[in-house]
Amino acid sequence: MTANTRATPATRREHRSLIIVDVQNDFCEGGTLAVPGGAAVAASIRRYFTEHRPEYSAVVATRDHHIDPGRHFAAAGTEPDYVTTWPVHCRAHTPGAELHPELGDPPLDAVFYSGQYDDGYSGFDGTTDADLDGDDGVALGDWLRGRGIDTVDVVGIATDHCVRATALDAAAAGFPTRVLLEHTAGVAADTVTAALEQMRAAGVELVGTVPGR
Repeated sequence: MTANTRATPATRREHRSLIIVDVQNDFCEGGTLAVPGGAAVAASIRRYFTEHRPEYSAVVATRDHHIDPGRHFAAAGTEPDYVTTWPVHCRAHTPGAELHPELGDPPLDAVFYSGQYDDGYSGFDGTTDADLDGDDGVALGDWLRGRGIDTVDVVGIATDHCVRATALDAAAAGFPTRVLLEHTAGVAADTVTAALEQMRAAGVELVGTVPGR
């Protein structure tokens, strides 16, 4: 799955942000909703961040942070369908919800918590308050605009779910958006293909290839 462009350095540091999506223990090997290659992508993001940090005026992370997400978790005694229902994951204030250690300890400018009381696929649904939704924290889009950011790069987990949703919302909000595919991990080939097509159709620039695809 090869996009039409190669990774090139960001050229307008004062206006660009890197968004690291949901690189959490439960989404990496050994977690309750592990994505193949998640830990490797966490390490690749760390290397990319170390090399390219001067090109970004802000680096932020999003985190799944489920308190009571309702039907997002499969009901007890039932199998998740992995489309609208999922195994229990990223429970608020549990080790599974923490950033993966392979990501290192990047000096993030902000962290945005999503999914407290809903699915929370997009980082643009998140706020800076871990335990409250809506008006009780600063939303990602508002935070970026407040700092003069007008362009974003997206990396993280999973290409076909939360990365896709975050990139689509970024583009819909008016931010020229790139997804750096080599720093993402996808769940399944067919859903990754559909996600790439959807993002491309929405005007998201796809850079590189998804590892293993």
